Amino acid sequence: MCTPQKKPCGDSRPRLSGRAKLDGLSVVTMLLTVALTSACRIDMHVQPRVNPLAKSDFFPDQRGARPLVEGTVARGQLHEDTYFYTGKNGNTPGDYMPFPVTKEALERGRERYDIYCAPCHSRVGDGNGFIPSRGFSRKPPSFHDQRLQKAALGYFYDVISNGFGIMPDYSAQIPPRDRWTIVAYVRALQLSQNATKSDVPAGQKVPSDPPTFHGEPGSGATLPVIAPEAAGKEIGPKEEQK
Repeated sequence: MCTPQKKPCGDSRPRLSGRAKLDGLSVVTMLLTVALTSACRIDMHVQPRVNPLAKSDFFPDQRGARPLVEGTVARGQLHEDTYFYTGKNGNTPGDYMPFPVTKEALERGRERYDIYCAPCHSRVGDGNGFIPSRGFSRKPPSFHDQRLQKAALGYFYDVISNGFGIMPDYSAQIPPRDRWTIVAYVRALQLSQNATKSDVPAGQKVPSDPPTFHGEPGSGATLPVIAPEAAGKEIGPKEEQK
């Protein structure tokens, strides 16, 4: 006969207390929470975004790619000195240098000219460079033509920056200041090939004396070493090759 103080008749299984039931429920809840949240990945590659140039209903014009705010200037591209960066006053090429032309500037211009310009225009600017000599169909004009002798300095700068005819622009290869040094050197080339005796400074011989070298003048594998000028001293035949 079953009584409240004894186990129920026919049921011999152990009974869990209320505390044990609560602990078991907590474990099950925790496992379910871990299982559900493990599938949630709020990473940057799944966040709401707009693909480049895709349609967007957020903006009235439905363009996802937005134009720059008016007046936006990229870092390092604030070209306040318009003439320095264009070579023009308005739409007219200027005819002055934006900085003083020093010996260092001309040497820099000669170096850049020999790298980028001489292959077509030649070292003296007559258009008989290496590339035309190898059969290039369009020979560059000579800088010593009357038209280019009268051209403004800003014209040469504009051609270097934007190209002309089949000549590509060199704005990506040559920074603005180097373009101006090339322009100055082109003007020096024009003067060197078209100078008159009245342009020669007093005391300067025409033609100039040939340079003297330390040792041999050089070969294809070695560069010549030019001896410094001896002030007030005439160099004799025996001293020329020392």
